[in-house]
Amino acid sequence: MAQKEVQQELSVDQYTLGLVGPDQEWAGTVADGGTIKTHTPPACWGPMITPEFRGGHEVTRPIRVENAEVGDAIALSIERIEVTSIATSTGSMREREGAFGDDPFVDHKCPECGTEWPESIVEGTGEGAVKCSECGANASSFGFEYGYTVVFDDDRTVGLTVGESGADDLANRAEEAMALPENSRQHPILLYEPSEMPGTLGHLRPFIGNIGTTPPIEMPDSHNAGDFGQFLIGAEHDWGLADEDELADRTDGHMDINAVREGAVLVCPVKVDGGGVYVGDMHANQGDGELSLHTTDVSGRAEIGVEVIKGLDIDGPLLLPNEADLPYVSKPYTEAELERGERLAADYDVETIHEMGPLQVVGSGATINDATDNAFERAGALLDMTEGEVRARCTFTGGVEIGRLPGVVQLTMLAPMDRLEDRGLADLIRAQYDR
Repeated sequence: MAQKEVQQELSVDQYTLGLVGPDQEWAGTVADGGTIKTHTPPACWGPMITPEFRGGHEVTRPIRVENAEVGDAIALSIERIEVTSIATSTGSMREREGAFGDDPFVDHKCPECGTEWPESIVEGTGEGAVKCSECGANASSFGFEYGYTVVFDDDRTVGLTVGESGADDLANRAEEAMALPENSRQHPILLYEPSEMPGTLGHLRPFIGNIGTTPPIEMPDSHNAGDFGQFLIGAEHDWGLADEDELADRTDGHMDINAVREGAVLVCPVKVDGGGVYVGDMHANQGDGELSLHTTDVSGRAEIGVEVIKGLDIDGPLLLPNEADLPYVSKPYTEAELERGERLAADYDVETIHEMGPLQVVGSGATINDATDNAFERAGALLDMTEGEVRARCTFTGGVEIGRLPGVVQLTMLAPMDRLEDRGLADLIRAQYDR
């Protein structure tokens, strides 16, 4: 991986075919302190119904960050998010028998002629529209168990589910309505024209569902997490893993945490030299847990600041969300609260009220409990705490929130600032919360 010219501002408009890993073609090198600009296509449904894809998302090629070496971390400051799609379709999925091997997201094949990862064409609309180029059979691995189509207002503040006529109109101009970037290779999910649940109005608040750094092994981009990664264990396709130990190479880029939105800072581990930052899977909105396993996938633009933190050596992501997204008990103290605390300290002979800062540790695993245990381990290693202390601080000053079922969580606490100073995070946290 040759070093490329370092750019202060790097725009990326090339995407992978569903894989992340150190051997993917790199998009370029951004300066430490520079900015990444992206216009990403939708993830999930579009790649899921396009049999050429080896994973369930269409994310950017990896981006090298100047000065980033294995054992460092990269802070990604999400400075701007803009949804460019005017509509999308989504819902809960059903798998099409015979259209895949071990994993419907990964090892696609035509159910009629057996061609692996067949090239495909679109004929008409509806769930039979994606055809194998070899034999003309329906080659998609997925359909809707329950599906709906959503159209957005001009400001992307609300979305409304539409009926059959609206879904049909959007299906017939699907690429335009989804604003697919020029180099995208997916078929737009609007083609399927689902129309259940019409007349439901929803709030929009866009965020990025799959963003992070490159793992040291190649894997499907949708499986770069401890829960979706379970599909790789024992799989017989090219990206199968032997056990949980091999899955530990993941970087948990696929989080689907709705707090990873404009204004948030995500701190990611560096497990290959250069970091290999990638971006994709923008959602127009999502409730905690992503309970359908899918939500409103959209095309969108993002601007992301990058900063290398030398020697942080974390296993998985840390999140500094917008203050509004913190649990109430994890918000920074007000001046009035500190004054009350000082009075209590004087009354009860407590020498010091320690300076604290909000921190979220992302954990992932096969289940929510496994993901929480993973977050406990990561928090303990980061802050040099026993599990008992982590649990105590998270109970009194934080909590656990569900990013995605079955197994991605944010573990929140007010962490001692001296520990954060030792790890090189204190200035970042003070800047984020203006303290």
